[in-house]
Amino acid sequence: MTVQDAVDAAYRSEWGQLVATLIGLTQDWDLAEDCAQEAFAAALATWPRDGVPARPGAWLTTSARNRAMDRLRRDAVGQAKLRQLALLDRTPESHEISDERLRLIFTCCHPALPFEARVALTLRTLCGLGTAEIARALLTSESTMAQRLVRAKRTIAGAGIPYRVPPAELLPQRLAAVLAVLYLIFNAGYDGRRDLTAEAIHLGRVLARLLPDEPEPRGLLALMLFGEARSATRAEDGVLVPLEQQDRRRWDASLIAEGEHLLDAALAARRAGPYQVQAAIAACHVTAADVGSTDWRQIVVLYEQLGRLTPSPVVELNRAVAVAMSEGISAGLELVDALTTSGRLDGYHLLPATRADLLRRAGRSAEARDAYDQAISLAPTDAERRYLENRREDLGPVSI
Repeated sequence: MTVQDAVDAAYRSEWGQLVATLIGLTQDWDLAEDCAQEAFAAALATWPRDGVPARPGAWLTTSARNRAMDRLRRDAVGQAKLRQLALLDRTPESHEISDERLRLIFTCCHPALPFEARVALTLRTLCGLGTAEIARALLTSESTMAQRLVRAKRTIAGAGIPYRVPPAELLPQRLAAVLAVLYLIFNAGYDGRRDLTAEAIHLGRVLARLLPDEPEPRGLLALMLFGEARSATRAEDGVLVPLEQQDRRRWDASLIAEGEHLLDAALAARRAGPYQVQAAIAACHVTAADVGSTDWRQIVVLYEQLGRLTPSPVVELNRAVAVAMSEGISAGLELVDALTTSGRLDGYHLLPATRADLLRRAGRSAEARDAYDQAISLAPTDAERRYLENRREDLGPVSI
């Protein structure tokens, strides 16, 4: 492993904890990010000479902390903060959860911030995603996202929002945003950054323990575990492998069993929420012996329930696939064509990709080829693009 590889690996695994620790120490978000970045720059300069330390995270934390303390000592405001920190170091915590990253999420998800800002700020500070990456994930422009992040930090500083997990009576009002953040972190990792899936699952476990009477954290954790159980089979040689072609013998049975236990416990509360319903859909897939034995009618019912809880054209698209599998390809195509005509999913690559797959199954190769071309032009990742290109090639040459 080269030094650059070691620094990259440390960035993926340590950024969130490092920034969270520095924010907890200094209460200054910009200072924390600056000093974290300086620590990684120092690693690039120092490790080639001295070697990669045995504990890169500890080295980075010490380096960043020293830089933060030096910068605070250089101005009067910083010296006042240092005196406050000395007092805080002797003050016991007011809650049982000591995970700095969870404190960071709850601070980012304070109700004083707009929902989109809560999600964006957490993805930036906890996961180290760049502004452009966050903008793509949240379907907005990079300039808009940059302004949103600046405003969010100013709001936290100006309102004196405390850096802590809130007391029990205030937790529910922040739960929806926290769950959304965790799921976005998981999905970011699921598309390539595997360290983020582990981070999301770790925080999901902590959150489920923190809120034992809330079913949705368990539902989300179950959903993530069902997804993680299939992770080893989702791609091969850089190409996505569709669910029907994945080797189910390689799925992680222990994660599936844990997910089923969590989902059963969540559903027992009889307060169904969107994450529980999504987990129930995923359970239908991961517990079936093969695609042919999947309970597609139950999945249709679950998507109808999910649509009532969180109306969305994406949910409608997924329901259309389930309808095609349970009631016939023509029934599913009719729903997909209606979504295409509505324009609500314009630019979303999975709409033409789904239509192409259904057209292929219906034997309408020429139309399927055109739909694959459209999906390929919109695909956001190389793995998805290669998969769609392979599917298009499977249709054979164009008839003349």
